[in-house]
Amino acid sequence: MSTDPHQADASEFKPNGLIERILAFSIAQRWLVVFACLGVAAFGAWNFLRLPIDAVPDITNVQVQINTTAPGFSPLEVEQRITFPLETSMGGLPDLDYTRSLSRYGLSQVTVVFKDGTDIYFARQLVNERLQQAKDQLPVGVETAMGPISTGLGEIYNYVVDAKEGAKKPDGSAYSPADLRTIQDWIITPQLRTVPGVVEVNTIGGYERQLHVLPNPARLMAYGLTFRDVMTALATNNANVGAGYIERNGEQYLVRTPGQALTAEDVGSIVINSHAGTPIRVSDLAEVKDGRELRNGAATLNGHEVVLGTTMLLIGENSRTVAERVANKLGEIQKSLPEGVEARAVYDRSTLVEATIATVEKNLVEGALFVIAVLFLLLGNIRAAIVTALVIPLAMLFTITGMVENKVSANLMSLGAIDFGIIIDGAVIIVENCLRLLAHEQERRGRLLNMQERFQTILAGASEVIRPSLFGTMIIAVVYLPVLTLTGVEGKMFTPMAVTVLMALLGASIFSMTFVPAAIAIFVSGKVKEKENWFMRGARVTYQPLLGLMIKLRWVVAPAAVALVVVTGIAASRMGGEFIPSLDEGDAAVQALRVPGTSLTQSLEMQSALEKRLLQLPEVKEVFARTGVAEVATDAMPPSISDGYLMLKPRSEWPNPKKTKAELMEDVEKAAEEIPGSNYELSQPIQLRFNELISGVRSDVGVKIFGDDSTRCSRSRARFRRCSRRCPEPRT
Repeated sequence: MSTDPHQADASEFKPNGLIERILAFSIAQRWLVVFACLGVAAFGAWNFLRLPIDAVPDITNVQVQINTTAPGFSPLEVEQRITFPLETSMGGLPDLDYTRSLSRYGLSQVTVVFKDGTDIYFARQLVNERLQQAKDQLPVGVETAMGPISTGLGEIYNYVVDAKEGAKKPDGSAYSPADLRTIQDWIITPQLRTVPGVVEVNTIGGYERQLHVLPNPARLMAYGLTFRDVMTALATNNANVGAGYIERNGEQYLVRTPGQALTAEDVGSIVINSHAGTPIRVSDLAEVKDGRELRNGAATLNGHEVVLGTTMLLIGENSRTVAERVANKLGEIQKSLPEGVEARAVYDRSTLVEATIATVEKNLVEGALFVIAVLFLLLGNIRAAIVTALVIPLAMLFTITGMVENKVSANLMSLGAIDFGIIIDGAVIIVENCLRLLAHEQERRGRLLNMQERFQTILAGASEVIRPSLFGTMIIAVVYLPVLTLTGVEGKMFTPMAVTVLMALLGASIFSMTFVPAAIAIFVSGKVKEKENWFMRGARVTYQPLLGLMIKLRWVVAPAAVALVVVTGIAASRMGGEFIPSLDEGDAAVQALRVPGTSLTQSLEMQSALEKRLLQLPEVKEVFARTGVAEVATDAMPPSISDGYLMLKPRSEWPNPKKTKAELMEDVEKAAEEIPGSNYELSQPIQLRFNELISGVRSDVGVKIFGDDSTRCSRSRARFRRCSRRCPEPRT
């Protein structure tokens, strides 16, 4: 039966297909469908509270780090005796992609990378099994552990532990770096580790408290003792010993001997031997004093040394929520710290996430309002326009549910790809056609339609255009299907975008077949007229003369259009290209690369000078850096490298708010080059961490040279460096 209103009665339309039956059911059970859609919306609102939110997609591959500390081992010994056995023992693991490693003084790091899709906990179990087998091949005394279950987006919160100016301890002395480290290790870290979503609290800076025993060789010889005797005495006499319990008068008393040394005096009183009945104590043979560890890393803030803590996010957690929890917990911990000591945030990921989400939210809201305004102007029926506009929030809430179930986070890439015009395209077609048929039926019958006639007309109007509408939506969806086949970094970057768009299109299609006809049946009643409103009449008055003119000048317009395409094609071929636009994280990172072999003390002096110079820039709020390796060696830097972070002031506080980020980075580079002895690499906090974790290098482009002969490798490196300097605008 034809559905043309000029040829047949639209009110006599009979559904004869699955889609038409769905439309008929939606109209007949309109209130049930509306409440079901509201239930889907409520479920989406609840899922929104569970939706992981971050600034960018997490593109870190599935990897497990193996960190081994070996005090006193040279890099060559670490490579031969630790790194090589561990790395070779990982061969043959299921779903293994590749391994990479580095060996530094006293530290070995092996990174085991698995294929995408491998469960991280399964991967860690496999690595742990191989570690147990490989431990017999390692030297005695080395400690091997796996890195935290985190990713390149894991460093969500950095804070410093510092003493206020003039702060004193109860004994009147100033707080030392060792005191600050003790506060961090014994007060702050244990409490932050209890925050849900925090997998590790990494510490760098300060000194671990140690008691140093310095024997006098002459006295040892006089008493006939050796260093081994001193070590044995310290080991056997530094423990508490329990001796069971005794019962007396119905009560039980524990018997114990406290022998653990807590102070230098306790260590000095330990007996090593006796001579003619006189005990020989440690203090008779050695000097006992508080000392410092031989550390491999330190942290600075605005030119002075501090203790820096980094909270790391567990894989799969919501970075913004966890960062807020950490901030709240740190505020509670502050109340229990000694007077004059403060722990304050220097980097909070939630700030970037909120800024990014605010940008996405602004764009989405503006886009939705623009689409709604256009609907009001084009449809000319307020109720019909509202019905069509409601598809936008319904489709968005449906999309959020799909994102949660598919473990897709809300970020700039996933949410930024949503186009409201595409989402409501099908709904607009259905609503417009239903209004047209309702107006024609009323005009043909010369009266208002009764309920049954109105429902049949709405069914006919929706059925007439639903198939072309779904076909058009399917064409758009097919465009995104190849994106789902991407793997590696490309897949992690673009697959969330494709999944989000496909979810939005699926939701829009479902609501077009169910909610839209049901809502029209409920809300669009009374007199319906098909006429052009003032906006369409104005558009027609403007467009028709312009169209006639273009047709008359077709021999001019067509060649001009072809010429324009050619010119733009030539211009496009000369444009630069990049994988994705760089996200402005709001802050900046300055990595200082010094001559290999530079000591930690020298690096700290140079880094302090750099920070004081950068603080002179009016746009910089503060500068903090970590030099060398932290307690948990997630980033195994040598003492000659510092990762510096520039926290910028709000743009409204800049002397020139219109100054671009690129111009500011040029000023930063010029200021950094005033401090000699270092090369500098400018980046951003997340970008710097991603580059290092994914490929093992910190720059956007890196070249690795492999070989057994280190001399030939060095010559090849020098040749490549000379060649790279011929490239336009080389960095380092």
